[in-house]
Amino acid sequence: MRTKDLLLGISIMCLWGFNFSVIKLGADQINPILLTALRFTFATIPAVFFVRRPKVALKYLIAYGFTFGVGVWGMMTSAITAGVSAGMAGVLMQLSIVSSLFLGWFYLKERISFQKKIGALLALLGLLVSFQLQDGSVNPTGLVLVLIGAFSWSLIGLIVKKANTKEIFAFSVWGMLFAPVPLFALALLNYGSEVFLQLPEQINASVWFSVLFQAYPTTLLGYWLWNRLIVQYPLTTTAQLTMLTPVFGMIGSMIFYQEDIDSVKFAAALLILSGLLVSQWQNRWFGSSVKQA
Repeated sequence: MRTKDLLLGISIMCLWGFNFSVIKLGADQINPILLTALRFTFATIPAVFFVRRPKVALKYLIAYGFTFGVGVWGMMTSAITAGVSAGMAGVLMQLSIVSSLFLGWFYLKERISFQKKIGALLALLGLLVSFQLQDGSVNPTGLVLVLIGAFSWSLIGLIVKKANTKEIFAFSVWGMLFAPVPLFALALLNYGSEVFLQLPEQINASVWFSVLFQAYPTTLLGYWLWNRLIVQYPLTTTAQLTMLTPVFGMIGSMIFYQEDIDSVKFAAALLILSGLLVSQWQNRWFGSSVKQA
């Protein structure tokens, strides 16, 4: 990978990692489901008017929008509101490697290698260690929501595979078009009309920053630049970079929210990230990266 592209990839991972802290900034002030709905509203409009609809069945776009909006980020944002720290949210989301293996095996009949089984086992051990945390950074309600979000992230991969599209960015933009409505409906059903009536009083500069940062740099710009790297380089090369997202997520939480990393939290994060590394490890990684640098 060329040096400038490597730096670009690291910058994207930093952006995505710090985004967990930005989510907390907004979710501490307004309803988390409404915050997520606003994120996807601004991410898709007006972008959808400038991106041609991909040639896929409508059902895949609807499934992607609902799963990505409600399943992944609706649940992750709610988990942070429920008390899961921004740093641990990013780490625990990597548990999607376990559900991804299951979905690949069950629906796509993919073989699970011994290497991937070890990776999944390490990640599950990390989850068990996180149960021992006593500082409030992981609580039962928040953990359930994070696990739903991680499982939904795995479903996203399955939906994209079933859609069989090569227009990934267009698919993302058009799919996200179907995220705001179910999110607004979920907020109404769970919290009533009060959350909408209170919103004008709760909106301030920091909330707008949270919404717009999530919508534009994180979602639109981040995915656009990332898709360019995916097109240019093998997945075995770009996969290495994704492991930096939870690392930057933890760093962001330490900087902005003074999150303390004790030995138990460090062990849980290390096990989960080691599971991710083992699961995705390719012997060609470092050789190909050095040759192209």
